[in-house]
Amino acid sequence: MTITIHDPDVERLEEFSSVLRRELLDLGVDDVERASAGEAPAGTRGIDLAAIGVLIVAFQEPLVAVTAIVGAIRGWMSSSRGAHAVELTIGDQTLKIDSASREQQDRLIDEFVAALHASEEAGPPASSPAP
Repeated sequence: MTITIHDPDVERLEEFSSVLRRELLDLGVDDVERASAGEAPAGTRGIDLAAIGVLIVAFQEPLVAVTAIVGAIRGWMSSSRGAHAVELTIGDQTLKIDSASREQQDRLIDEFVAALHASEEAGPPASSPAP
């Protein structure tokens, strides 16, 4: 799972991603790492601004973990410390939570989790027989 936090203030973005990372680790996921676009070129002291708000979350039980993670993000976004927007991506499914009303956010989250359940129940696509 990839979580992308959007906020125009770099310092707040750093704080938000650190706090969310700790909260996700407290849920018992296997790991939460910051994404990186690689090392800065030799002789520079660059900061990877694009990757500051990107977290990669690893877990074993997808639907159980997704439900807990989405719940944590829902609470985190509704608090006063929440960022402007958060995106969660699992495979080809992406959920973007932004300035929508609480009811709209709940509906979008429910639809996202339902789509994940449906795709897991369908299983991997059948492969075509070799010619």
